[in-house]
Order: sequence, then structure tokens, then C-alpha cells
Amino acid sequence: MRLERGGPEPLYKQLAAILRARIEEGDLRPRARMPSLTELMAEYDVADGTARRAVEELQREGLVTVTPGLGTFVAG
Repeated sequence: MRLERGGPEPLYKQLAAILRARIEEGDLRPRARMPSLTELMAEYDVADGTARRAVEELQREGLVTVTPGLGTFVAG
């Protein structure tokens, strides 16, 4: 999946959908570390705020957990 810049859906929602699909498809397995914000920024060419909001959306949905100092992990 690719981000559609200038599309009707905000980039952070598109990125959250991509990450959600990776979790559902098993590419990101339960309890596995998620890519860091820096890695997401580089891989998807997005700003820090975009990557952060995408991860926050997944956290609200209960798909990931954030542990300060350790990282973000797929929920088990």
C-alpha cells in the first residue's frame, strides 16, 4: 500500500491503515516491536507528527502498546 498525497484522507490515517494491515496480515506479529517513528518517517516519507498520530490511532484501537524508553509493540 502507498500513501496518496493530496487525497481526501489525511496521511496519518492512511499510514495507520497500512500499519493496521501489516498487523492483520501477520507482517508485524504480536509482541513484536513496531518500526520506530524515525523508521516510519524514512520508510513512508512522512513528518514526525504524521507518524506519531498514526501510532497514536493504533494505540487507541488497542492494536499497539507504547512503552516509554523501550518502544512500540504490537499488542499480544
